[in-house]
Parts: sequence; C-alpha cells; structure tokens
Amino acid sequence: MTVATLPREATTDEILAQLAADGAVIVSDVIDRKTVQQMTDETMPYIENTPMGGDDFTGRKTQRTGALVARSATCRRLVLHPLVIGATRKFLAPFTKKILLHLTQTIRIHPGGAKQTLHRDRFAWGSYLPKSIEPQLNTIWALTEFTEENGATRCIPGSHTWDWEERANPDQFAYAEMSPGSVFFYTGSILHSGGANNSNRARLGVNLTYCLGWLRQEENQYLSCPPDIAKNLEPELQDLLGYTQGDFALGYYSDPYSADGGPILGPESVVGRARADTKEFGA
Repeated sequence: MTVATLPREATTDEILAQLAADGAVIVSDVIDRKTVQQMTDETMPYIENTPMGGDDFTGRKTQRTGALVARSATCRRLVLHPLVIGATRKFLAPFTKKILLHLTQTIRIHPGGAKQTLHRDRFAWGSYLPKSIEPQLNTIWALTEFTEENGATRCIPGSHTWDWEERANPDQFAYAEMSPGSVFFYTGSILHSGGANNSNRARLGVNLTYCLGWLRQEENQYLSCPPDIAKNLEPELQDLLGYTQGDFALGYYSDPYSADGGPILGPESVVGRARADTKEFGA
C-alpha cells in the first residue's frame, strides 16, 4: 500500500477528503529547500545536544527535541502555514471553536534505529474520549528525504475507522515516502509509528501537531514558550500556544501578586493583549 500524495497546489477540501478516506495524506514540496535548510540550521544545535531516547517507544537511536516555537523562527512559520492551519481548523471544527498547538518536536532517527510500536496519538488522553470525537490533526515535515529504508513514518491507511482492538497485517502497511519540504498529515486515530532506519544516514523530520482547544496539550507550551518569549510572537501564534481565553471559562487566572485579589484575567493579558471575550463569569 502507499500513502496518497497530493501536489503542493492541493486545496483544503482535497486534503480533508483524503483524511476522511485514509486518515493520512502527503502534500509534496510545500516549502522550498532554502526554508528546509533554515529550519535544520536553527534546530541542529539543540538536536546535537539532545540525548537518545531511553526506551523502545521513544527510540534508543532517536533524538526528540522540543520547545521549537521558542527556539526557531522558521518553525513558527511552519506552525502557521496557511495550508496546514486551514486544513486543521476545518478538520477539527465539528468539535471545537478554537484549536491549540499540541506538540512541537524534531525527530531524528539514526542508522540502526528500530521501528516504533504502532500506536494512535489520540491515546495521549487515554481512551476516555468517545471514538466519534477526533481530538487532533498532526503533521510531519520532512527535512531530509523520507524513504522506507531510512525510517519514513509508517501507517495503516483506513485504520482511523477501526475498532481499537483491531490489528494490522503486514500487507496493510504504507510508508510516508516524501521529499524534503513535503508534509505528511495524519489524524490522531490512525495507527502509525516511526519506521526502522536501515540506511547509513539519519532521517530528520519536524512533528507539529494540533488539538481541540478544550484539551490539555501534550507539550506544555506555557513552559516550553513562556510569556517573556511568547509576548513577542504574532497573536495567532500566541493563541495556538494557549495564551487566549478558551470557550466559556477556560484558562482564566487571577494575579497571585495582587494585594487585593485583583480582577479575573484572560491569559492574553500576560502577553500584553486584552481578552477578546469580556463576558463576566458566574453562576
């Protein structure tokens, strides 16, 4: 099997149609090689100092480096890429008014790295969410060539519709083989994993994932990109990190240093913005 591949001119509706059918799709050559190199150059100093994974799931020959919004200006552009944001907002719209940036991570699989156990990313929240609610949409941007030999992400097209207990057969595997600058979209419900790197070069990609605005993020963005950094970012990116009032009463705070208790504040205020929703809280 293969992962369906669309051209860079693909529309949001074409991406969503493929996600509905297979749970995964590649869009080729979305960013140019200069942008790929910039992303690599900005993150490589951190990657080089990242230890290998400490277990089989994270990968004993795999480096996973986070806090990318704080560390990389190019990553911020990828997070906000119109094609990705447009598809993600529309994909998650049935279940939320706002979306959040769930995870930022480079994944560098070295030669000899073993294949990862198949899993569904939605189980970051356990199995508590009803199967009818899709909690996230994920992307992996290729910074090097992705091939079956060097550990391209493998998935089971269509498995996003399976019962959780259903198991895959070897002939159902597909690999996200793609050129640098391409992006692999996959849902939180599809079975997938990192592949084994049987080549003589490391495979490098950027995992940027998004979730429903009322769920807790896998990567704590308030710690990975604290207010003193976040205050200088674009408002849309601040919102994705979580520096915005969620629906109803999600995310407000009171200033712990205020002598008189102070007003209820939206998280926008900590990055120098007024809360858009000024409704009062109460019973």
